[in-house]
Amino acid sequence: MLSPKSLIVLTILALGSLSLSASKTILFMGDSITAGYGIGDDRAFPALIQEKLDEGGFEYTVMNAGVSGDTSAGGLSRTNWLLKRPVDIFVLELGANDGLRGQSVSSTRANLSAILVAVKEKYSSAKLVLAGMQVPPNMGPDYSRDFRSLFKQVADETGAHLIPFILEGVGGIESLNQPDGIHPNLEGHGLIAELVWKHLEPLLEK
Repeated sequence: MLSPKSLIVLTILALGSLSLSASKTILFMGDSITAGYGIGDDRAFPALIQEKLDEGGFEYTVMNAGVSGDTSAGGLSRTNWLLKRPVDIFVLELGANDGLRGQSVSSTRANLSAILVAVKEKYSSAKLVLAGMQVPPNMGPDYSRDFRSLFKQVADETGAHLIPFILEGVGGIESLNQPDGIHPNLEGHGLIAELVWKHLEPLLEK
């Protein structure tokens, strides 16, 4: 079985030929939502964003660096490796697994900030986008509140554009999720793509 890192390599290689005609790159770093758990990365929301880019005549190539089960610490550990390729827009969708495991909010906040700072230090002109996440209420009201707030804090600290909740209109809705009740289905990914596109389109250049 291929390792998560090997899967990322294959994704990048598979899309690499597209970059020959595209002048800019959008890198999505995330967990199972970005990776398209249960439906495949070719039908996950980053792939749908690529379709919108192509339809709109935007010369961008989407790179999907999603790894199911990844945490903010895992993302930080592979950031420098992923940044070997120039990035024009960086979309960070991590933290959900931190929350589900009850990890320290301060650690998650520090890791997400460090990832975004590393991108900006390597590519000063890169535009940063941070996707917010929430945790179930059974994690406790204080933890849920603090976790939800950390994304705005990171966005304010790093200058990233914030998508307040990546699963807005999808999370908790049975018809938009797979049987596990956690991962979006095809229709759910379609709605996520629409949400992300609303935030992403103003940042694009033709």
